[in-house]
Formats: sequence, C-alpha cells, structure tokens
Amino acid sequence: MSEARRGLRHVERTMGTVFSFDIRDARTPAVESALVEAVRWLHHVDEVFSTYRPDSAVSRLARGELGLDDCPAEVCEVLDLCDQVGHATGGWFSVTANGSLDPTGLVKGWAVERAAQILKAAGAHHLCVNGGGDLQLSGEAAPGTPWRIGIAHPLRPGELCTVVTGRDLAVATSGTAERGAHILDPHTGTPATGPASVTVVGRSLTTTDAYATAAFAMGAGARDWLAGLDGHEGFAVAWDGSSWHTQNFPGSVCDVVGPGRRRDEEPPPGSAPRPFL
Repeated sequence: MSEARRGLRHVERTMGTVFSFDIRDARTPAVESALVEAVRWLHHVDEVFSTYRPDSAVSRLARGELGLDDCPAEVCEVLDLCDQVGHATGGWFSVTANGSLDPTGLVKGWAVERAAQILKAAGAHHLCVNGGGDLQLSGEAAPGTPWRIGIAHPLRPGELCTVVTGRDLAVATSGTAERGAHILDPHTGTPATGPASVTVVGRSLTTTDAYATAAFAMGAGARDWLAGLDGHEGFAVAWDGSSWHTQNFPGSVCDVVGPGRRRDEEPPPGSAPRPFL
C-alpha cells in the first residue's frame, strides 16, 4: 500500500490521560498539518481547564483571581454548555458537585469533538479520535465497513461487554473501574452509587460524554432517562454482572470466550481501551 493511502495514527498524552488519532483517509500534507493543530488544541484545553494546574484559567476563576470576562472565550462556551447539560439531565450533571468549579466532566468530550472537527475540515472524513476511552468517530473504518468499538467489561479484565457498531457516532463510558469513585452525586456531594458502567452512544461527544457521567450518577433512574432521550442510546453493566440496554442501542452483548473476543469474531478495529470516565 502506498504512503498516501496508509492513513495516519498518533498517540498523545495530556489532560492526565492518553489521546489517540486513527485517520483512515489518505495521508496528505493538509491532514498532517491538521493533526499537529489538533494535538496543539488538546494541550491548550489542558492549559485552560485543568483543575490540577494552579495557573489554569479555570483554577484562577475558581479562586476568584479572574472574572469570567477575563477568561479565554472557551471558558464561557464550556460553562454555557454545562448549564445546558445540567438542565437536560435534571441537575444530575453539575460543575460544582464537589463544592468548587470543575467542568472537566464535559471538557474532555468537547475537546475531542473539536479535534475531530479540525481534522475533518482538512479533508479527513474517516477517523476516530479517542480520549481515554471516549470516542468521536467519523465516516467508516474502511469502505463499506462501519466502525466497531469494543467496550471493556468493568468486572472482567481483558473481556468486552459490548461492541458498538456504526458510522458517524460518539461513544462514551462512565464507571469506577479505572479511577474508583470519582463521579459525585451532585445532589449530595458524595460518591455516586451507579452501576458498574454506563455506555452512551450519540452523535456529539460533547453531550454524549456528559450524559454518560450524568447517567452513572442517576443510578437506577438512568435506564428510563436514557430510553426517553432523543438521539442517544445506552447500555449498562450492573454490579451483579447483568446488563441492560435501550431499545435502539447500536451494539451487541458479547459472548466472551477469551480476552477481548466474542465467538466467531476477531478483535474489533478501533477497539477502545478500558474506560475510566
């Protein structure tokens, strides 16, 4: 296969996690430049929104050292989106669940979606941008072949619980398998007692990722909420190993027979790492 047809892959560490780019279009100078821009964008987001960096705009805003008008324009955009998601989830998504300003429950998905848009504008229409297991996918994995994304089982290391199949979609999973009880119930400020994991599929990773976080915090109420949510579908694994999914969830429950494989199936291309958020 020629260099121009081989596509492009890249891995970048920032925001405390790993981002990967899998571009299936022809490798062109425009796409290569866009990849550099997308990586630069992710680092910029970390500089602005990290709650672990005392010099970030969000940290300084939370301490009262900056006013909202003094922050980069992205801060206002993200906080407005957080307000919208908070309303759509009935308050189950909040930027102040821990008592201080923390919009990171939306930021990563928003940043990944914007990175994918940068690449698409440069002519990359078949791609996967993966931020710590949450993905924005465009086009197809190969001509005539949809993306197939393996979701790690939260209770069985090395196995998959479902495989999501589709084109032009976003996939996000929330749970405690990787980071422990880091998702808070915004109504009590205590760790949420949701299922082992919740996976949400939509079109925009900005909302899909935030909805996955909210659905996990909802616990038992997540299934009915996701079932009534336009444009999104959900799948969850309970702590007893059982699972449920909404009516049109674009995936299949795995009949696991070995590490990360189903019967009569090869490992899915674009398989996501074990999710943590």
